[in-house]
Amino acid sequence: MQEDSTTWRARGSPRLRPLAAKEPAAAGAEGEKPKKKAKKSAKHETYKLYIYKVLKQVHPDTGISSKAMSIMNSFINDIFEKVATEASKLSRYNKKPTVTSREIQTAVRLVLPGELAKHAVSEGTKAVTKFTSA
Repeated sequence: MQEDSTTWRARGSPRLRPLAAKEPAAAGAEGEKPKKKAKKSAKHETYKLYIYKVLKQVHPDTGISSKAMSIMNSFINDIFEKVATEASKLSRYNKKPTVTSREIQTAVRLVLPGELAKHAVSEGTKAVTKFTSA
C-alpha cells in the first residue's frame, strides 16, 4: 500500500503523521458559509456627556439638539488638537522630549484669545494643583 505524501507526515520529520483535515470552524450544513464575527466598531470618545453636564450647571432648564451637540463636540476636538499641536511645537523648539504643563499653558495662551486664555489658564492651574495634591 502506497502512502500519499499530502496526507501523511513522518515521525520526527514531516512525513509519518496524518495531516489534520481543514474544515471551516463555524460551518454548519453543506453549502452554508461560515458565520463571520461581527466587527467591533472603533470606540469614538466624545465630550457629549461633559457638555451636557456643564450646560445643566449653567442653564438647568435649557436643552440642546443633537446637531448642536455634535457641533460643540467638534469644536472641543478642534481646540484640543490646536493646543496639542502648539504644545508639541513648543517642546520641539526648546529641544525637550516631554510636553509639560508649561508647554500646554503657553499653547493655550497662543491659541485662545485674550480673556478666554486667562480663564483657561486659571482653570488649568487649579486642576493641576488639585491633581498633584491628591
